[in-house]
Amino acid sequence: MTETIGLWVAVLFTIGIYSFLYKENPLYRLAEHLVIGISLGYFIVIQYMRVILPRLIDPIVAGESGAWVLVIPGILGILYITRFFPKAAWLSRYPMAFLMGTGMGVGFPLEMKGKVLRQLEASLIPLYETGMSWDMVIGNVVMVLGTLAALIYFFFSKPHKGPFFGTGSKIGIWVIMVGFGATFGFTVMGRISLLIGRIQFLLGDWLHIIK
Repeated sequence: MTETIGLWVAVLFTIGIYSFLYKENPLYRLAEHLVIGISLGYFIVIQYMRVILPRLIDPIVAGESGAWVLVIPGILGILYITRFFPKAAWLSRYPMAFLMGTGMGVGFPLEMKGKVLRQLEASLIPLYETGMSWDMVIGNVVMVLGTLAALIYFFFSKPHKGPFFGTGSKIGIWVIMVGFGATFGFTVMGRISLLIGRIQFLLGDWLHIIK
């Protein structure tokens, strides 16, 4: 009985979400609000059970050494609630500023290392070495020249004219478009996979048309 009810609920909300392809309707809005509400409620419970309780409340209640320092982030967290009160809403700026500043300070070096330095390191490769296959040599040449061409396109201190900057920037546009196209194609492929999964659910688990 429970499995049957769960199946029909899943079918109802799956159809409700895809009904937006026709036009916005009450069933779609109901499904949308439930997804957002349930996701937020689940996130709040997880945050409380895994962060607030073990890392804030339990150490303070147990009287652990140095636990009084945790009062500071606890107060900053509570100040977020003042956002709901117009007269005290200005207090929420302090935890937001602290969060943004800390996030920038911690995240910027990691972003630079992961998305800039690692990319530069990956492009600093030999074009040819003894024993290297011809397809690997061509791949290395294309990657290095393509990287340089893309960088030339974003070099705005010189006009994009002549055999170096002009040709390089034009090739760079093609390289960038290929990169964007591959990224978009990968995203579409992922969404199509989700659609196929839902169709298999409707036609298999619900209607039993396919196995």
